[in-house]
Amino acid sequence: MAQKPSIPKGTRDFGPAEMAGRNYIFDTIRSVFKCYGYAPIETPAMENLATLLGKYGDEGDKLLFRILNSGDAFSGIDFGQFSIEGDGPDRYNSKALSLKVCEKGLRYDLTVPFARYVVQHQGDITFPFKRYQIQPVWRADRPQKGRYREFYQCDADVIGSGSLLNELELVQIVDRVFSLFGIRVCIKINNRKVLTGLSEICGFPDKVVAITVAIDKIDKIGLEAVEAEMKDAGLTEDAVEVIRPVLTLQGTFSEKLASMRNLMSGGSSSGAVSQAGLKGLDELDELHRLIEAASISQEVELDLSLARGLNYYTGAIFEVKAKDFPIGSICGGGRYDNLTGIFGLPGMSGVGISFGADRIYDVLTGLEKFPAGMTSSAKILFANMGTEEVKYLVPVVRQLRENGVACEIYPDTAKLKKQFDYADRKAIPFISIVGGDEMARSEVNIKNLASGEQRSFAKDAIGEIIDFVK
Repeated sequence: MAQKPSIPKGTRDFGPAEMAGRNYIFDTIRSVFKCYGYAPIETPAMENLATLLGKYGDEGDKLLFRILNSGDAFSGIDFGQFSIEGDGPDRYNSKALSLKVCEKGLRYDLTVPFARYVVQHQGDITFPFKRYQIQPVWRADRPQKGRYREFYQCDADVIGSGSLLNELELVQIVDRVFSLFGIRVCIKINNRKVLTGLSEICGFPDKVVAITVAIDKIDKIGLEAVEAEMKDAGLTEDAVEVIRPVLTLQGTFSEKLASMRNLMSGGSSSGAVSQAGLKGLDELDELHRLIEAASISQEVELDLSLARGLNYYTGAIFEVKAKDFPIGSICGGGRYDNLTGIFGLPGMSGVGISFGADRIYDVLTGLEKFPAGMTSSAKILFANMGTEEVKYLVPVVRQLRENGVACEIYPDTAKLKKQFDYADRKAIPFISIVGGDEMARSEVNIKNLASGEQRSFAKDAIGEIIDFVK
């Protein structure tokens, strides 16, 4: 018996209806990117592993899909040099072994490949460089609701400028995109310098990565578990007590800024001052003033527990949550001051955001926000009444298509009920039934299947037909 066909866990097929929704998402986001002067690029699905490794932290490295070298990848490998104590499949150092047999990997995100692109093509780029990119990425994560192993990201980045006007512009893009979708969101903002400041005032500046990784999980595991993870990383109870009130701080954006400024200026139990933290608060204050001047329609919140675990962020960080649908973040990003430095181009500051198209699709579906009639593949179905009738209709259909009206001629001569059922299943709103009488009068008959309205037009009155089916 043939094996039942399947696809890998965490991936999905998309039929015509799903693709109509996805293209609506991509087209909407793309239109906003273009309005702000961003130009499109694409990068390969696979990158050299050396490009990807070490850019996302240890946890990110574990989620990279590695591609086995072509041919006999294990030929000539001395497995003895990768042996460790124990028996069974765990007796080898799999990480070291994989580096010997895998030189490439599927991209984890679009930001690191973008940094590689900038360095590789720097002679052809005008800075500041504003680009957008809509492509799939892959992560070897555990599949669950709202989390996939293959998914699309829609990124916009500007590199070569440290101005906070770029951060404002990204907030405006987020505001515009979700307003067009009709989705209410909360745009959460923080700054990685503030998180660096937290590690300094609690007395563990060398634990900033561990603190950030733990804080980034607060929505998933809760405050107590985050505190336990920080203690496991070596923080003392006194250090955790300094951080705890920050993660539960309430108030307006301005009130939180004032509380944090007091804390970073020596107001914590440790009495320590953090210049890095104060610098981050200054940036947040300036960005907040710009946002207020821009009259952003969506909610904007200073979330001091927002960490975003990617190691390359150095300044402002963003995360967007849907307010009326339970799902993880649907957009996120931040400032990275030296991402290109790892590829030999130091001092090139950039900032970007990434829209999670798959999660946005789930939100639009759950809230029933997709436009009506979006899945219709054609505007008019011309019924097939016979060979001569089809010959009569072919030039009419050609002219309609040349004027941007999607049309179909039913391919076979069949009972009208079958042809009506076809139009109904495909949500085609209009049908044309042309027989001998219509041909004799040189007319075309069009019926609105929703309202029942039916009209006849002269065969060459293409403009009138178009006006009727709009």
